[in-house]
Amino acid sequence: MSNNKRIVVINPGLSYTKIGIFSDEFCIMEQSIDHNMAELTSVMRVMDQYEIRKKDILHALFEIGINHSKVDAVCGRGGLLRPIQGGTYRVNELMLQDLRMGYNGEHVSNLGGILAYEIASEWNVPAFIVDPVVVDELGELARFSGLPEVPRRSIFHALNQKAVARKAAEKLGKAYKDIRLIVAHIGGGITVGAHEKGRVIDVNNGLYGDGPLSPERAGTVPAGDLISMCFSGEFSQDQMMKKVITNGGLKAYLQTDNLKEVEERIQQGDDQAKLVYEVMAYQVSKEIGALSAVLEGEIDAIVLTGNIETGNTFVSMVMNKIKWITDVLIFPGQNDLEALAQGTLRVLRNEEEQKEYVVEEGKEEHEKWPRNMI
Repeated sequence: MSNNKRIVVINPGLSYTKIGIFSDEFCIMEQSIDHNMAELTSVMRVMDQYEIRKKDILHALFEIGINHSKVDAVCGRGGLLRPIQGGTYRVNELMLQDLRMGYNGEHVSNLGGILAYEIASEWNVPAFIVDPVVVDELGELARFSGLPEVPRRSIFHALNQKAVARKAAEKLGKAYKDIRLIVAHIGGGITVGAHEKGRVIDVNNGLYGDGPLSPERAGTVPAGDLISMCFSGEFSQDQMMKKVITNGGLKAYLQTDNLKEVEERIQQGDDQAKLVYEVMAYQVSKEIGALSAVLEGEIDAIVLTGNIETGNTFVSMVMNKIKWITDVLIFPGQNDLEALAQGTLRVLRNEEEQKEYVVEEGKEEHEKWPRNMI
């Protein structure tokens, strides 16, 4: 009898839901379900899309011919929960409550854990989430900004950063818990994290707080000038947030957030595109250099991941500035389905313990984060 673990994974997007079926580490089916936009927009809240998406997911799985009696677990993308340690969490009532109420904001990713739980319950198997964006393992020194009222917060591409960190450790012939890495994820937002023995002890706030400019984010900008803009009377709070979160970086300078388009413009001789691209590479490299100091120069590897391709212009620009520090490993793409399945598999194989989502003592309430997310 086969001992293979079969896992169904669910990753909701704005107008679609990606699903996958894994047998141990191997993906045997992957599909993106395009939902009816009229149905999605007919409901008031993101949470109200739950029944629509569940119906479409179950229909797709039925069409595939999945035998749910052979499924060992269902895993969904984690949402805007309370700050938690990295790892694989069994979905419980408290987690469902926080996801449904939008504890840290309402976002489509909140549906991941709910959909996983409801489908898993029908099949009588456990439901999990893995490394949501709210993973918080910051060291004490990293939490300070320059104002007591504004502590630094951990909001980053935790799922992909942790997944590629494990791949890097395997490539180095070591365990993730035994090495030091710097991981830079390049997406609409850019996050650069210092991984020390399995924990991300420092990382820039990938939503709107600090770090390099990115295809969509402004990153760190001079605080005084930003405050002056806020009180100039020219912009509303919503307009300023959009400037920082969705219309900054490459989009502000080049009117595009598409890296392939920028590369093409550079090849066609667009000097402004080349300059701004160099600025983004410069700032990413500077962030990596800063975290090299955090890790006191003891770094097993630097990892580049996300929306990049080996050998493209951006990667070359960054490599030229950081290769003197240590070896650089490149893992293009962001395979969230694989990362969710692997986190679940580690628990099913008893390679790591599942974690319980609880309210930590003294952390019953804290300042909520904005509703937009990476």
